[in-house]
Amino acid sequence: MDRHRQARLLGHRVTATDGVDYTPGELDRDATFYVAGHRGLVGSAIVRRLESAGFDRVVGKPSAELDLKDRDAVFAYMGEIKPKYVVLAAAKVGGILANSTYPVDFLSDNMRIQTNVLDAAVANDVERVLFLGSSCIYPKFAEQPIREDSLLTGHLEPTNDAYAIAKIAGILHTQAVRRQYGLPWISAMPTNLYGPNDNFSPKGSHVLPALIRRYDEAASSGAGSVTNWGTGTPRREFLHADDMADACLHLLEHYDGPAQVNVGTGSDVTIREIADTIADVVGFQGDTEWDTTKPDGTPQKLLDVSQLAEAGWTAQISLQEGLERTVAWYRDHADALRQ
Repeated sequence: MDRHRQARLLGHRVTATDGVDYTPGELDRDATFYVAGHRGLVGSAIVRRLESAGFDRVVGKPSAELDLKDRDAVFAYMGEIKPKYVVLAAAKVGGILANSTYPVDFLSDNMRIQTNVLDAAVANDVERVLFLGSSCIYPKFAEQPIREDSLLTGHLEPTNDAYAIAKIAGILHTQAVRRQYGLPWISAMPTNLYGPNDNFSPKGSHVLPALIRRYDEAASSGAGSVTNWGTGTPRREFLHADDMADACLHLLEHYDGPAQVNVGTGSDVTIREIADTIADVVGFQGDTEWDTTKPDGTPQKLLDVSQLAEAGWTAQISLQEGLERTVAWYRDHADALRQ
């Protein structure tokens, strides 16, 4: 599809809209539901949750077959499947090392993915879209717990500011669609997620899967010690991907509004505490050392989840249970994981 054709499609519903007239309710189980990023940590959990809830037309396409950075390909695919609902869970993600080493990639790739999917959704009159961001959108020194209205009130954490800017743009894109087209699109900002289908690669993973792999390999090899980055003092909140998926469906059926909704547990632990818990779960008996020459990142990221609670949802999977399930999954799939 050429650029002029795309521009005409995007302009076909241009209206001046100050608000959205929409009442949330049960979604149509027979409608086509597109999950962008359906094989990832969050996307795969959302697919499982939707299927368990009775949706029988959940669709997705692997990145090898559909590059979401390719605008023409995204428009063609969306025009083919004609979804009624979309969850945008696709993103280029990584931990401190990856984000600080490749900021251009994290900014450019995520901006293109988001813009292409959201523009194609407008062009195809998608009724309901849920855009998923990240808690890193909030200022580094935001008041804890972090409320939704803390957005854009201070400086970002430098090690992942490029990724954060891309996600902030996604929120504003969703809000702009509400104003310009009157579509009831929403966005949610999850805390640190973990679970099946996570990225456990040593160079590209987030802190929790990185710790699981490090401690499990140390336990298997009989190593006497494990060395982690930083001081171990930063506090982080962790939410199992299956809980996140349940929250996504709940928001789609019970919430509408322009503000992003924080999704988390409402409680946090130090990196040192989570490391000790993982060591215990995998059976590591050695010592843990901390390389304080490496960055800690944001001192604390605890989300205020009162808006989510008001919408009627709270997390159900405890950290202990979630870690045990994730370690079991990791061990069952270790041979096929990304290196």
